Amino acid sequence: MNYWLLKSEPTSFGIDDLAKAPRRTTTWDGVRNYQARNMLRDQFKKGDLAFFYHSSTEVPGVYGVVRVVREGHPDATAFERGHHHYDPDSTRDQPRWFTVDVQLVRKFAAPVTLTMLAANRATLGDMVVLRRGNRLSVMPVTATQWKRVMELADGASKTRATRTRTR
Repeated sequence: MNYWLLKSEPTSFGIDDLAKAPRRTTTWDGVRNYQARNMLRDQFKKGDLAFFYHSSTEVPGVYGVVRVVREGHPDATAFERGHHHYDPDSTRDQPRWFTVDVQLVRKFAAPVTLTMLAANRATLGDMVVLRRGNRLSVMPVTATQWKRVMELADGASKTRATRTRTR
């Protein structure tokens, strides 16, 4: 099994949108970076897990977990004239852009913020999302990094629950 991190801006599509989607499933469309496209097309496998990361927001961070339910396939939005992801050079016979389908597994009670991730750099090592200047919307996560972020998520949930009970 592989582990991933998928970034999305919550104003365009957030974890709450995924939670409301039919079968809590969506196509992860609109990726227009060749390196990210190659990972979606060639490396994502059915059953892989990914962190759902909110970027370009007041509190960037990991908000939950999704599972890949359909491996790489052509991104249909690239063929739709008028769609903001339309690419006239991508054809059904020779698609340029690929996507995967993901299903929500778990929404965290509290996010694992970028600040929390950075504070745990010693245990997260060279996690791609922490690299300066990284702008990829799709990135690999090691098994060790996955385990640590899940521990942070569980800790953040317990902290939030404790604060709620003491109010």
